[in-house]
Amino acid sequence: MDLMIKGKKAIMAGGSAGMGRATAERLAEAGADLVISARGQERLQKAAEEIAGKYGVSVTPVVADSSTEEGRQALFAACPDPDILVITIKPPDPNGDFLKVTPDMWRESVDTALIGPIEIMRNYIPAMKEKGWGRIVNIATFSAKNPMIWRLMSGPARSALLNYTASVSREIAPHGVILNNLLPGMFATEGASEIMEAYADAFGLEPEREIVRAHFKEHNHIPVGSMGDADDLAPMAAFLCSGLARFIVGQNIVIDGGQHSSIF
Repeated sequence: MDLMIKGKKAIMAGGSAGMGRATAERLAEAGADLVISARGQERLQKAAEEIAGKYGVSVTPVVADSSTEEGRQALFAACPDPDILVITIKPPDPNGDFLKVTPDMWRESVDTALIGPIEIMRNYIPAMKEKGWGRIVNIATFSAKNPMIWRLMSGPARSALLNYTASVSREIAPHGVILNNLLPGMFATEGASEIMEAYADAFGLEPEREIVRAHFKEHNHIPVGSMGDADDLAPMAAFLCSGLARFIVGQNIVIDGGQHSSIF
């Protein structure tokens, strides 16, 4: 399928690993030139070199934390006028006790999962509107619509992001700028592995991989029988960034192996 984005400029904010890296690869495969950002320089540089070498497109790495103003400015300077913008963030640590959530923890969650994406979109939407073409995809979380106490630092801020994008998407669609969200469920990515100890702590478990896996499986029934891989999401992300997605506006598409039982 021709996604009709060959030669387009795409930003993948959070593109060094996991779902961000997989999405960057699908965009590169379709012929888009990339700017990928992340906080860790070594992994980011390696990802950029591998994607460029594999697909023959331009890939510019930008070391930046998009939850900070400084990080966002670095991204804006590297690519002032993208055609495509995809945003994802590192998942926050699981939470075991809502009574221990402090105002500072809420502020960090909101800065990372709400204000960061909003400010990036707010910067780039005017240029997309002027060109009459743009695609924006937020890779959020299904806990934004499926509340889970241990995802308390992730779900509420992302629910607010969904509310924001539902309104903004209808305002910018007449200008050819299409905005949607993906809501992934439980994925076996680098980010998920990095929060294993925090997950164990949240549930009072020994931080051993097999113990955590067994507990996770017991408390998170996934009908397909396994956690997702990054490539279970990336094709949909790339499609929403394509010229074929002009009639999909302001949607929140759950990709979770059937875990969330809802008809909407």
